[in-house]
Amino acid sequence: MTPNNVTELLKQNSGIRLDIGGGSNPNPGFINIDIRSLPTVDITHDLESFPWPLPDESVLMATCSHLVEHINPARFGFINFMNEIWRVMKVGGSLAIATPHGSSSFYIQDPTHINPCNAVTFAYFDPLHPSGLWSIYQPKPWQISFMDEKAIMEVILTKRHLTEWVNGRTEHE
Repeated sequence: MTPNNVTELLKQNSGIRLDIGGGSNPNPGFINIDIRSLPTVDITHDLESFPWPLPDESVLMATCSHLVEHINPARFGFINFMNEIWRVMKVGGSLAIATPHGSSSFYIQDPTHINPCNAVTFAYFDPLHPSGLWSIYQPKPWQISFMDEKAIMEVILTKRHLTEWVNGRTEHE
């Protein structure tokens, strides 16, 4: 599937479901974007190169399974990656992430893992998280909707509306 086919699909539907880095095992019914050119990949693109060939707010929901630990965090790389997902996600859309906990043997065993995450990592993306960590980098705003911090972490983030945020506070406060 080419980006033009994705645009046609968007004209027919209110949005797409996106499997980010689905490789050879994509979620059924999802558009699969991956750096590898495989028969199961719909859009071949380097996920650390921005912008992705998708329109703003075109994604209803996305999955990202065992990928974020491979995203280079240097020079705000992981923040830029999350901001790009935010750009293509519709407001209220959900992003489901599965990743090995940064201190687990599942993370440590793979020599290509370079981005260790734990529950606090995702607090940097939620402006209403009680830690206040979002204010350090102020990335695009997400809400942590679900967190299961085990050896394989599962996180669901929901896109917040950008115009609600002025200096880290909602306009309604």
